[in-house]
Amino acid sequence: MKWIVVAILVSIVAYTYLTLHYRRPGKAFSPYSDLKSRANTKRLLSAGYQRIVLDAGLPADATLKPSDATIALTPAGLPATLRDSLIEIPQLPAEIAEVYAAASVNSMFAYPIDFRCTLPDNKQQLAGAELYVRDEEIIVTPDFDRLSGALLSRTRENLVRITVPAGSLKPGRYRVTLVGARASKAWTLQVH
Repeated sequence: MKWIVVAILVSIVAYTYLTLHYRRPGKAFSPYSDLKSRANTKRLLSAGYQRIVLDAGLPADATLKPSDATIALTPAGLPATLRDSLIEIPQLPAEIAEVYAAASVNSMFAYPIDFRCTLPDNKQQLAGAELYVRDEEIIVTPDFDRLSGALLSRTRENLVRITVPAGSLKPGRYRVTLVGARASKAWTLQVH
């Protein structure tokens, strides 16, 4: 019996040493998500889009700076070229009610966008946001996840703050579209 215990201990020590010594650093390969992400990136690049993942959150304070950009209502939903390029379509809010954003920004500073949106039901929560750049067009897609079980969000109205990282946008004039499923908003942004 003691030889079995010794053999198990030697095997555990040898396995631990080999695993820690020869393990490749970084995240392990996840076939489904990694291959889907790679295919999505290839399709976006072939359509001329650059994707930027944005920080998104629900701010605790409801104080908003007035928008100096002229915000206009625009057709809802994703543009056809972007929708055809994406493998997985994000779950968009039902409508974008208000947008608070600057009309110009220095390319060396982060660009915050605050907006109020309405969700289709109380079974969704904020998951993140992505920005797609193609020529002089910027498309921002907030993404929401379905809540599981009997969980419900407190309200269908959400105040969301997304931040475009500093240095992400090249100097130029862009038309920015914040996409909703039934109502979207658009404005012009000058990046210096």
